[in-house]
Amino acid sequence: MKAHTLKRIFAAGTLALIANAACAAWPDDRPIELVVGFAPGGGTDVMARLVAQHLEKRLGANARIIVINKPGAGGEIAVRYVAAAKPDGYTLGMINAPGFVYLPLRKGAKYKPEDIRLIARLVDDPLLFIKRRGSSAPDDLPGLVQKLRQSSESLSFGHSGDGTTGHLALMDLEHSQGVRGNSIPFKGGGDIRLGVLGNHIDYGLITVSEVPELTDPNGPFAAIAITSDKRHNGTIPTAAEAGIALRYSSERGMGGPANLPDSIRGKLEQALQDTLQDPAFLAASGRDAAVLAFQPGEQWKESLDRQTRAFQEQPASSQ
Repeated sequence: MKAHTLKRIFAAGTLALIANAACAAWPDDRPIELVVGFAPGGGTDVMARLVAQHLEKRLGANARIIVINKPGAGGEIAVRYVAAAKPDGYTLGMINAPGFVYLPLRKGAKYKPEDIRLIARLVDDPLLFIKRRGSSAPDDLPGLVQKLRQSSESLSFGHSGDGTTGHLALMDLEHSQGVRGNSIPFKGGGDIRLGVLGNHIDYGLITVSEVPELTDPNGPFAAIAITSDKRHNGTIPTAAEAGIALRYSSERGMGGPANLPDSIRGKLEQALQDTLQDPAFLAASGRDAAVLAFQPGEQWKESLDRQTRAFQEQPASSQ
């Protein structure tokens, strides 16, 4: 056997041993970064911190997870950060769909969905239209649409940025009803809440888990519609009841760099499934427990692939 061939074999074997050693050490030798693409206080951030706290104990006595916020561009900044990281299990990210597949398809985001290896879906969180209780904004979707028909862009809508669930729902509403609202991007659900409370925007497009006060009839927020198949708490009407076919939900899960090793991905997927079944985690989740919806990474990928094909079939002008 030639010397240079032996050198290549030796080099490949050495790299394999290094990789195996790294996997064996994971996750004990340094903290895991869990990257969130939105500002603190929103639904993704709150869920990430709660999951991190309970996931640590399932990864080992020495495992530590720190949550890092990298908001902006509808989550693109965070996804690109994770995609560029070493696939060693020490950089993971919260993945938000449908924006994760929409942004590279329609907004030219500088990543591809295949740059991320999905680990698991954790949440399926329906979208709400909320307003400040007692504000002059219409109290139902028909009234909202009527006002926009009378005066284009006369109502403002806060969402978490291009390609996020709220943004897509607003564009769908505008396209289907032939109206136009004033679209206002924020860095996350926490900022949207403040915008609504401060009367800076008429409506916030925000998910169920981000507005726990809705169960309080005297709380600061009032929801005029939910974009799901059934009412929330039996009182908040669906968009379909108003004759407007909107079905939008924010799916949140976890992913890592594309070449994340099978052994690490498998351990994380199982640990996440166990975490979502942990009574202590469910108790700490409170009202958020209602939107927990575990799905293995490969199944979630198949679902998001179907969403991608659906976006591809729609004309770009409607996006």
